[in-house]
Amino acid sequence: MLNITYALIRVSTEEQNEERQFIRMLKLGILKENIVIEKESGKSKSRKKYHNLVKKLKVGDTLYIENIDRLSRDYDGIIKEWDKLIKKSVIMKVLDTPILDTDHTDNTLLMKFIRDIILRILAYQAESEWHKIKDRQAQGIAVAKANGKHLGRPKTEKTEEELNIAKQYLNCEIGLDIALALLGVKKSAFYNLLQTVKEENYNIK
Repeated sequence: MLNITYALIRVSTEEQNEERQFIRMLKLGILKENIVIEKESGKSKSRKKYHNLVKKLKVGDTLYIENIDRLSRDYDGIIKEWDKLIKKSVIMKVLDTPILDTDHTDNTLLMKFIRDIILRILAYQAESEWHKIKDRQAQGIAVAKANGKHLGRPKTEKTEEELNIAKQYLNCEIGLDIALALLGVKKSAFYNLLQTVKEENYNIK
């Protein structure tokens, strides 16, 4: 059976851009259809795209990741997912830490020991950095609240066209597909527009 090369790209939020990672994987010759893009936190328990990819991987397949925190954001999660993939005899390729690649010809006991130490150090760093980010966010929110600042995204002015199309949709005058086509946006952006229209009490029948 033919072995397949896959790539896993993960960004934590819709706002983060996966294009840099995607281009990097394409340059390695990985087919677009074999590049899995996951826009979800590594701490999330759902991660359907990732788990579907793991189920699909078979003995001898290759999986590229940019760094090990694509597997998870916490120490135990990284080690667990790494071990799971190794037990499936999947060839792991880590772009930012090639010494962890599992197709090395040097598989002496010493090199295995060194790679295992490096993996665990990087897993520790990944979780530590995640906690630092969360702590900084919490401190920033606390300071902003103390100063009476509004949190969240700044409100943007909606165009008359956006408002009219949103109102037509809410009034059942047009369907979702037509509204999306007219505005040229994704569902998530359109639903945000609808929420804004509702919250700001525009003239809806």
